[in-house]
Amino acid sequence: MIWILILAAGVSGILIGGRSAVTGFLSLQYHPARLLQDFAASVGVGGALLNAGLVAALGLGLVHLAGIQLSGPTLAAVFTMFGFGLFGKTPLNAAPIIAGVAVAARLADRRFGEYILIALFGTALGPIVSLVAAELVPGGIGLATLAAILAGLATGVVLPAVAIAMLRLHQGYSLYNVGLTSGMVAVFVAAGVRAAHPDLPPVGVWDPAGTPVLEGAVVITSVVLVLAGMVLGGHGTLRRTYGLLAFDGRLPSDFCDLASVDAALVNMGAMGIASWAVVRGLAAPMNAAVAGAVFTVIGFAAFGKHPRNSWPVVAGVILTAIVFGKPLTDPGVILAALFVTTLAPVAGQFGPVVGILAGAAHLLLVLQTGAWHAGMTLYNNGFAAGLVATMVVAIVEWYQANVSQRDRRFTR
Repeated sequence: MIWILILAAGVSGILIGGRSAVTGFLSLQYHPARLLQDFAASVGVGGALLNAGLVAALGLGLVHLAGIQLSGPTLAAVFTMFGFGLFGKTPLNAAPIIAGVAVAARLADRRFGEYILIALFGTALGPIVSLVAAELVPGGIGLATLAAILAGLATGVVLPAVAIAMLRLHQGYSLYNVGLTSGMVAVFVAAGVRAAHPDLPPVGVWDPAGTPVLEGAVVITSVVLVLAGMVLGGHGTLRRTYGLLAFDGRLPSDFCDLASVDAALVNMGAMGIASWAVVRGLAAPMNAAVAGAVFTVIGFAAFGKHPRNSWPVVAGVILTAIVFGKPLTDPGVILAALFVTTLAPVAGQFGPVVGILAGAAHLLLVLQTGAWHAGMTLYNNGFAAGLVATMVVAIVEWYQANVSQRDRRFTR
């Protein structure tokens, strides 16, 4: 089913854009990818869909070749690759990073399949490859491509070590663990690049109008997932989907395993529709970046997110934006309102009040973190959320271990 959805996206891109979709796709391979890039606005929606389909096909193909079962985490990875294929990832900037992770696996004497999630999610650092290929290296496309490949390989090699360490920091309370990982790596890369190129200009393309084709893709995909789950599971699907809401979502929470495949599919579709409703309710544009965020939410609805643990953190972002007078259609706000669902396990474990506070802290932080890494990681929200989760969980657990126990002793 996922292969069919990916193929439909690629074919739709060609049908919509014709020859321009192919030329647009090719131009994206040497296009700046630093946040925030709306590929549909840059080369047309046809080229963007073709690129996203091929990026997702790369991810799903690697999952198959590595002999890994398609389940919650791999579904999340493939949908995330498709989503970010609309605004930052390309086959050319993703492949060297994946190859670098494969080299790291070989150095550690491990199967590539053990690092497959790090490899797929690690393509968040694709802008580093594109930066070298499109912005930094003069002397022709051959030299730029070689330098970009080497930069991607080096980036991929360090990812597994950093990812394992970052997971210990937030203890699984941010679903985008590689978001924190890639943010840490990107901060150091950005420091080096700025030292050599202090005049590095900011880049950014944001379509304020949105694209009906992408909105249709979001809605159709969500409906297909719900129907597929209902057909697969029969009469017990809704009961199993409701039971899924009891999980807090903390990593690793594979809903395909913990609940059932049919319940996970229905939850994915429901989260897609809910995300679409949030975008419509805030009167935000369904452009490539926003659609990419929704597809990421859909993917992680098989791996930790559901309506019950997601609404508090989303509410925290929206309420904080209102309090500080920030437009709800501002790019940073609308993307934070969608990507903040990475903190769903915080609300799932500690309750809606802590979830709302975590969402508030996330918005305040994520509006600053992009400048730290100069847009060189696509998972800026994942970076900020990992820091927020680390801070919030440390405070809550300290309180529970010390203050609340003291109060109980005093009461007795």
